[in-house]
Amino acid sequence: MSTIHYLTQIHIEFGALNKLASECERLGIERPLFISDQGILKAGILEKATAEVKNLQFFVFDQTPSNPTEQAAVAAAQMYNTHQCDGLIAIGGGSSMDCAKAVAILATHPGPLKTYATIEGGSNKITSVVAPLIAIPTTSGTGSEVARGAIVILDDGRKVGLHSWFIMPKSAICDPLLTLGLPPLLTAATGMDAIAHCMETFMAAPFNPPADGIALDGLTRGWANIERATQDGTNQDARLQMMSASMQGAMAFQKGLGCVHSLSHSLGGLNPKLHHGTLNAMFLPSVIRFNQSAPSVIQESRILRMAKAMDLTSADDVIPAIVDMNKRLGLPSGLQALGVIEAHFVKIIDGAMKDHCHMMNPRIASTTDYEEMLHESM
Repeated sequence: MSTIHYLTQIHIEFGALNKLASECERLGIERPLFISDQGILKAGILEKATAEVKNLQFFVFDQTPSNPTEQAAVAAAQMYNTHQCDGLIAIGGGSSMDCAKAVAILATHPGPLKTYATIEGGSNKITSVVAPLIAIPTTSGTGSEVARGAIVILDDGRKVGLHSWFIMPKSAICDPLLTLGLPPLLTAATGMDAIAHCMETFMAAPFNPPADGIALDGLTRGWANIERATQDGTNQDARLQMMSASMQGAMAFQKGLGCVHSLSHSLGGLNPKLHHGTLNAMFLPSVIRFNQSAPSVIQESRILRMAKAMDLTSADDVIPAIVDMNKRLGLPSGLQALGVIEAHFVKIIDGAMKDHCHMMNPRIASTTDYEEMLHESM
């Protein structure tokens, strides 16, 4: 899309969590519902957040699954309405933030969640009456804290996108201190998610120069710091740079994404246990290879521009560098290591062709093209 629309008020600094009470006041939230998960609860991070609003009457939903589901969102929406809440605070990774966006819709709109799915033509059915949302990321990957979309698994098993400017968080509190305890493998997977966002949106077909600039700068920060953040989780500067790269990737992908995400969304719907960022890392090399012959990518030397942002010599170095980085970070060698087999291809391709990211790719993929990408990614 060509519309340029950045709306979220962002606080990004060490100790930014202390802005939570004032942000609730600014947004008129007096009875918030926290949306989080068991990992954040056990790590003590949820308690840190609730302590910031101890003067408010708050409630907690901490049952967000690793890939958010309609079932979880319905349960949280019921809690929201039962307790007459007036706002949401999502704290966690992309799952908690995406779940909260689904709750923001379900708590204020009638009907099942599929009514509002982008591929069902539901975006225009989401209105301004959605519950206001404050997002507090604890990973550096999805950038959902500044994104207008959410990815949720419906009751019918489909992994779909919900997109509306109305569900974009009203406030993003980005505190790198909350990411210091993130394990190395999760740091790597979420970090590659952020890098994939920056790279894929830079290659995407729509015309949006501001998004391109944000994506390139995010790529520069992410590529230079992902290994440092993974190897030394206490490196505060690396954590700050990765949080910025994550945020920038999502600010940029308002422009659009492409085949990496079409495939990741589809495969993630088939097997919700697979991590989205890991899948993006697996698909990125084959999709870049596919995109190299797209007229817009060739004309503007987009692969070369990404190479320069990655401090590489030539466009030919980009794909090998990503493969090597995945290996150095300890990520899987390919889809086969994740249990994917060729028998899954038909369903993966069918989902990818129907995904909302499919038509944003600079070169439209056929079923045969997707099959080749899957083989290359095995």
